[in-house]
Amino acid sequence: MTRTPVTVRVARWSATHPWRSLGLWLGLVAVSVVLSATVAPKTATSEDMAAGSSQQALRLLDDAGLEDPASELVVVSSPDGELDRPDAVAALADGAARMDALPEVAAVGDVVWAADGAAALLPVHVRGDPEEASDHIGPLHEVTAAVARDHPGLRVEQTGGASVDAAVTEVVEEDLASAEALSLPVTLGLMLLAFGALIAAAVPVLLALTSVGIALGLYAVVSQMVPDMGTVANMVLLIGMAVGVDYSLFFVKRQREERQRGLGPIDAVEVAAATAGHSILVAGVAVIVSVSALLLVGSVIFSGLAVGAILVVAVAMLGSLTVVPALVGKLGRWVDRPRIPLLWRLAARTRSGAFSGRIVGPVLRRPVVALAVSGTILVALAAPALTLRLEDTDLSQLPDGIAEVEALERVQTDFPTEGDEVVVVAHVASGTTAPAEDALASLRAEAEASGRFAPGASVATSEDGRTFELVLPTPDTAGAESSAAALDLVRSDLGPALLDDLDGVRWETAGAEAESRDSTDQQASALPWVVGAVLLFTLAVMGVTFRSGGVALLTLLLNVASVAVAFGVLALVFQHGWAEGLLDFESNGTVVTWIPMFLFVVLVGLSMDYHVLVLSRIREAAHLGASPRDAVATGIRQTAGPVSMAALVMVSVFGLFATASMVEMKQMGVGLAVAILVDATLVRIVVLPALLALRPGIVSTMARRSSGRHQAPLPDRAPESPRPPAVPVPVPVTAPR
Repeated sequence: MTRTPVTVRVARWSATHPWRSLGLWLGLVAVSVVLSATVAPKTATSEDMAAGSSQQALRLLDDAGLEDPASELVVVSSPDGELDRPDAVAALADGAARMDALPEVAAVGDVVWAADGAAALLPVHVRGDPEEASDHIGPLHEVTAAVARDHPGLRVEQTGGASVDAAVTEVVEEDLASAEALSLPVTLGLMLLAFGALIAAAVPVLLALTSVGIALGLYAVVSQMVPDMGTVANMVLLIGMAVGVDYSLFFVKRQREERQRGLGPIDAVEVAAATAGHSILVAGVAVIVSVSALLLVGSVIFSGLAVGAILVVAVAMLGSLTVVPALVGKLGRWVDRPRIPLLWRLAARTRSGAFSGRIVGPVLRRPVVALAVSGTILVALAAPALTLRLEDTDLSQLPDGIAEVEALERVQTDFPTEGDEVVVVAHVASGTTAPAEDALASLRAEAEASGRFAPGASVATSEDGRTFELVLPTPDTAGAESSAAALDLVRSDLGPALLDDLDGVRWETAGAEAESRDSTDQQASALPWVVGAVLLFTLAVMGVTFRSGGVALLTLLLNVASVAVAFGVLALVFQHGWAEGLLDFESNGTVVTWIPMFLFVVLVGLSMDYHVLVLSRIREAAHLGASPRDAVATGIRQTAGPVSMAALVMVSVFGLFATASMVEMKQMGVGLAVAILVDATLVRIVVLPALLALRPGIVSTMARRSSGRHQAPLPDRAPESPRPPAVPVPVPVTAPR
């Protein structure tokens, strides 16, 4: 006798102790609500998000107390022509006096005029921690608005890092709230279409919502060690709604199927747990181990996303094996009430797999032709990925219509000295500081003589006199060729020549261009390790689950194909601007740097949901005696309904993020939606059966090496219903082989 699988034991306990199971889950929800209300998620600082030399430079500045205060800029210009200079001077003086009186303001700088006199700006230094400046700049905006009202002939604006951060955060929160509001009715509507009954449709939606809530509460605590860069909540909602609905959908569908075959509620739960529950467990573990590869990058950006995804997938997996069995076991036949007549009949028709049967039949008869056609389509969609260009988020990729962003763009145009800067930080650990001071003076002189830097270089010294900060302004913003050349000059030439040979001196470089380059280099160096780990995890999970190297390699091939298509579509849409009007954005010819790596690990994990479910059903049919080709047809037809509906849920939820204001959110949503759509249709219904038809030994190996533990075992006691339980019988393919 084989040991009862853990999924069956857990589901049986939950189904036979429904109130305890539901009580524990509701308790976990309550705890998460308390955590969300009492523990503020820790937000990643600029130092946290930096990498390499720039991160070390920021740490040296922080330790030395040389961190620059947050600065806001009050910008005065003419909205429609020549600037009225006397009025502008009066507005700037008025603004300076009012700002200086605010307790939030540490100092007000001198007015700076544009070279052509068409604009002027007033620097305002904000008191307190620069990382928290966006939380208390409201009074500064009130002063700016008052000055604008008193001088209606001028355009008076406020911008700066804190203002832009606050404005973008507000837009992101609005997008998140909108996605939450839309995802609920959309998902519920799809579940009604899948089940045709209100209670059955509500179960997956409730599990997904509570899973997201629990994960966010848990992450509030975990964020104290793995800070949030600002997108974790979006990602938790995105992944949580998708996998939460999918996992419970798979379980409820299989439990309902077994009920229709004659089993009672508890017996049906056990069979569902042994089959769909096992698939859920394998798929969930696959997502978790795949996403955990992001931790290898060593970046808080990816670590936060990885931890958030791991939490929500683990919670959804736990809920689908406990809460869902408790609900369907307790409700019994009432889970299919109240029925919605039209949708009930439609759901009954989709359960038969007739549509997929009409596709898989010709595919199995002509696998070479099917593979050639589908392969051509996949290659055509994936080919543009070869032109993929990556770049960090800049002003051009921020949402349109944000006043603070538009003002900052005007500042960068009118004031070239407000571009990027190369920051050289030198720390003298021991000995005299004179050699370091002389070297920095020489570095400054040679940098200014090179013609690559703008005027206004400055040096600051820490209170203990052992840390020095040399700021070298560049004429252009980060990302410009001149900024990159200026950084290269300091890092590769001047710095090593003047500072490397000084005993006891450590030096690093920072600045926007430096931070962008260091982050890109960090991801590039980690990419082979991440890809290798994900592929190795996939091979291991599938090889152990199905005891077949052929299945593992086949899984790898199909997952890579789906990811390649996602990258190709990203290049077409966002790099070549194929859908600018449809998605309401303006292409800058690049894709955000972190998107491809994140999509790769997430998509490899998510695609396992359908793959494991389909292959498990194929193995089940083969184990019961069907030929390899008949087993493939049976598996495809029996899983067509849940796979199609689960894919629709994912595509709809991911598609909602394609309507977000942030371009990087659009890219994440489009990439995920396209890959899942292709994976659940072309890959699983055409490519997979065609390959299995060409290599029938893979199916035979799965069936031969199966222990039978997960092949829909009959309960070892008398059935609860008066009708005898029936073992599912494979449906043969009627087409000649």
